[in-house]
Amino acid sequence: MVWRSVIISKPAQLKRDHFSLRIDQEETVHVPFEDIAVIVLHHRQITLTHPVLAACAEYGISLFSTDDAHHPNGVFLPYLQHTRATKLLRLQMQLSRPFTKQLWAKIIQRKIENQAICLALNHQDGVEELKRFARRLRSGDPDNLEAQASAYYFPRLFWQGFYRSQDNWVNASLNYGYSILRGTIARGLVAHGLFPSLGIFHASEQNAFNLADDIIEPFRPLVDLHVTQQLKRNHGQIPDEFSTYDKAELVQLLHIDIKMPRGMMSVLSAIEQVVESLVRCYESDELNGLELPIITGLALHQLRE
Repeated sequence: MVWRSVIISKPAQLKRDHFSLRIDQEETVHVPFEDIAVIVLHHRQITLTHPVLAACAEYGISLFSTDDAHHPNGVFLPYLQHTRATKLLRLQMQLSRPFTKQLWAKIIQRKIENQAICLALNHQDGVEELKRFARRLRSGDPDNLEAQASAYYFPRLFWQGFYRSQDNWVNASLNYGYSILRGTIARGLVAHGLFPSLGIFHASEQNAFNLADDIIEPFRPLVDLHVTQQLKRNHGQIPDEFSTYDKAELVQLLHIDIKMPRGMMSVLSAIEQVVESLVRCYESDELNGLELPIITGLALHQLRE
């Protein structure tokens, strides 16, 4: 199954028409709900009916709202019934500290390995140093190698002096891409009966998506890779405007090929498999079953016979 991302960037009315989303603009378009994974609302003059929201819940669709700057500021998640929701909630609450520390180390190790791949795909130096960071990781990351690796990685990926809090096109792109991934992961967690505020490492009482912020880590370098490629297409010049086209391209990353233990698949499918494997880890108290992604490039996923 190849799901679709629907991005609405012009005034529109969204209605439910039997089993399809009806989009009324200059022309009327119908998209079957069963084909949709994500809907992103990018205009202030978009109206939608209650049956559309109900359909999003029924079909497990993530609906993103955006602020005045068109950055995601909310996500409507389906309140899906799950036969094991209470059991999984108990398991999440009873996870031992040694288990979560080892689980976090595996996640961060894969994140740093993917950062190394991102540097290699961009023909930048520092690949071997990042691999050394990954090999040195210990349970719970007591040496905070994740932060050290990121401080080493970003200036080499972009430019010396770059840091994540700068107000520029690069960080706007990174933040937008991460937000789309985060909301999509939260959808997957809820769909599989997990409580997204109970994280592995992240534990903020003010964060409803702690677990999504854990799971997103090895996926982040895919957004980084996309942004570097966009810069290259612009001959290294930082664009002045973070455009509607830029946002649509970042949402499209959900359909990029990524490598999982069971083979190549779209990011959307990989998120599902990561969450499924996490549930199995919780149920078996066994770390080796955790399946994590490896970035390979930016090729769109194609249906294979």
